Amino acid sequence: MTGSETSPSFRLAYVPGVTPAKWVRIWNERHPDVPLTLHQVSADEAAEVLRSGAADAGFLRLPVDRTDLSAIPLYTETSVVVVPKDHLIAAFDEVSVDDLADEIMQHPLDDTLDWERPPGRPAIERPATTPDALELVAAGVGLLIAPQSLARLYHRRDLIYRTITGTPQSQVALSWREDRTTDQVEDFIGIVRGRTVNSSRGRRTADEAQQKSSGKKDQKAQQGQSGGKGGGAARGKAPAGRGPRRGAGAAAKDAGRRGRPRRRS
Repeated sequence: MTGSETSPSFRLAYVPGVTPAKWVRIWNERHPDVPLTLHQVSADEAAEVLRSGAADAGFLRLPVDRTDLSAIPLYTETSVVVVPKDHLIAAFDEVSVDDLADEIMQHPLDDTLDWERPPGRPAIERPATTPDALELVAAGVGLLIAPQSLARLYHRRDLIYRTITGTPQSQVALSWREDRTTDQVEDFIGIVRGRTVNSSRGRRTADEAQQKSSGKKDQKAQQGQSGGKGGGAARGKAPAGRGPRRGAGAAAKDAGRRGRPRRRS
């Protein structure tokens, strides 16, 4: 296959816990000639992947520096606390951050919750990643607060999670480099926002614009032929040299007269 025949691709990055399958399926239905490639990236490298051009767009967690990146917030994740199955918290459906005041808390370096001050007592060392923190929780060394999607992704049989209130919540957004808002990026934004193929809010192609322009020209041309200035039948005026039109009754009367024989004088 030559270079000119090779189909372009759309590169989509996403952080752990985000499930882009629905949007990927719609993209493949609408753009079968443009393959979409997925790249899972860690939360702390997602923004840099977009800035470097390694991906055209990506799902990441806010906050993100918007100096050169655009971002559309999509949804907010529920925060949960992950505990061993035999922990007292496992007996409740929901707990408050105040209930963790005496607990040792793991705060991994890749944590995406925007804490002013993490609750509980900090562990001696911060684990590098969320999976590392879960290993420590399973070993009985502290608890972990994380987005529910990550608790599901890294689920273990010896751990359980419960909804927690009073904590920051993670917000997932679609992001891309502002100076690289290509037609493909616009199309993917439309998919994520739920636009249909024929949605008027989607981007208008050059062909559509040309057709609209041609339609206006044709309409003006027709108006010029039928009712423009200087036309033979402009605005209800009778053509020159002809009298006003008579109604159907007058025409019938004339026909009757023509049909009668003349009387001799």
